[in-house]
Amino acid sequence: MCPRIAILDRDLCTKKKCGYQCEKVCPVNRMGEECIVTDEKTGYPEINELLCIGCGLCVKKCPMDAITIINLAGESGDPIYQYGVNSFRLYNLPLPKEGLCGIVGRNGIGKTTALNLLARKLQPNFGEYTKQFTEPEIQERLPIATRRYFESEGDAALTVSYKPQMVDKLRDAFKGSVEELLKKMDERNAYEEAVKKFNRTKILKRKIPQLSGGELQRVSIAASYLKDAHIYYLDEPCNYLDIEERLRTSLILRDFAEGRKMVVVEHDLAILDYMSDYVYIFYGEENAYGVSSGVKSTRAGINEYLLGFLREENIRFREREIAFSQYSERETQTQTKFTYPKMKKSFSGFKFISDAGDIRQGEIVGIVGKNALGKSIFVKMLAGVEKPDEGEPQKFRVSYKPQYIKPQKDTTVLQLFLSKNIDKQIAETARRELGINKLMEKELEQLSGGELQRVSIAYALAQKADIYLFDEPTAFLDVEQRLRFSDLLRRTITETEKCAFVVDHDVVFVDSIAHRLMVFDGESSVHGHASTPMGKRAGMNEFLKMAGITMRRDKDSKRPRINKPHSVLDREQRERNEYYYSSKD
Repeated sequence: MCPRIAILDRDLCTKKKCGYQCEKVCPVNRMGEECIVTDEKTGYPEINELLCIGCGLCVKKCPMDAITIINLAGESGDPIYQYGVNSFRLYNLPLPKEGLCGIVGRNGIGKTTALNLLARKLQPNFGEYTKQFTEPEIQERLPIATRRYFESEGDAALTVSYKPQMVDKLRDAFKGSVEELLKKMDERNAYEEAVKKFNRTKILKRKIPQLSGGELQRVSIAASYLKDAHIYYLDEPCNYLDIEERLRTSLILRDFAEGRKMVVVEHDLAILDYMSDYVYIFYGEENAYGVSSGVKSTRAGINEYLLGFLREENIRFREREIAFSQYSERETQTQTKFTYPKMKKSFSGFKFISDAGDIRQGEIVGIVGKNALGKSIFVKMLAGVEKPDEGEPQKFRVSYKPQYIKPQKDTTVLQLFLSKNIDKQIAETARRELGINKLMEKELEQLSGGELQRVSIAYALAQKADIYLFDEPTAFLDVEQRLRFSDLLRRTITETEKCAFVVDHDVVFVDSIAHRLMVFDGESSVHGHASTPMGKRAGMNEFLKMAGITMRRDKDSKRPRINKPHSVLDREQRERNEYYYSSKD
């Protein structure tokens, strides 16, 4: 095995435009060897990993940050798959068994590649990407446990039911009705069952392009559920769903996974914990390499991921622990910065009312509630995007990150951050903390869902404004990115003495940022009501009571966990009317 990994991101490399600084500064090249040489066919430099000494000069001198050199800690065997020269490679595979297998890990470290290998859409090449291996050769080189997994599947071609991450692309892929799509996908004669379980009766005649994000998500999950497959793979099924929908969906999937193999990638830690029978941890370097851990119990696996240390493997894969405070953010005692009046807004078939309220200096107010109750309408009225029928909020400078992001055409990330209304110091910190610097030369339309979300929240936070409004900022972000943004948002709002309203359905994220809460109630798509900001304990207690769940803190990591229904803790907390942790928090 090579002592290090060299990655060249061809999306970033400008080829001849930079004069190939990497070749010029490489000390191995200057000594007469050919460590970095331009391939005549592709025009891109290629780095010989065996000759590379890991000095890092090419990384420092590359004007586009296109090169990554990773010195490996020790021998870990050959990769099970590599895409090409100086390209992403994956080590080890998760081995799904009956039940719901949860996958936790950063974006861009091989989770989808692993599924494609398990489904035989990709053939293992063990890092020898120019060679085509025969089936006996593959079986001979596979680790024993992986070999047994493939042998147990038999010779029949594996079929996969796949729910993609970017469900909004379904609008372009299918123009028919919900009913037409679900009937087309039904391979198990379970159409009526799926419509009932996923509560899709009211929208069956609606065209797919007309659906909201949450409706699209539930339709996409139902379509995957209807297929007859060997493995069911759902990539971030909870994006755009509210907490009640997440809980209902997780219970449906967990029941369906009994006697089947299901793999779920989910970045909402509370929901992943709630639904999974067991987990695998993926770690590595984004777009460079990924490694799958061995199988772990759900609680132990999530805690090891947060710790950044795999106990059985004796591997540390992150320098710092992702820590949760034992106590929630307390209500601030600072002076009131802005007030807003009671507001009303009516649409055809929907009415919304919000109580009057205020927000304080250096405060973050979390907004929670079911979908289609007016959370986005409330934020839009504060932003001036929607005009209320009654109750005009006072004018102030606003930075607004909407729920659905439409990238500007012919605009690079760099051009976006060169706009006049940017606080350069905050922008620089946000780009660094959220890993955006490598994306600066990319056009917005080329970004993935997670990349576009990171750029959007960094851009919104860097605006010169008095109030910051974030509508579902964690969608498409992985666990580490969510918690990194949590730290960045808290620190920025506190230090600048500004204030923010944040709408989100990830309870762990909301718990980590909010000083007070606004709770929305009513009947979805009929009428909605927003409370005035209230103390977080009272607000979360009211919200979770409406959602029908209780929560506790993990005794080791202190992360919020959802109690299993009718468990001892669940019953005790309900009896005390303490849905949110305990009276000691």
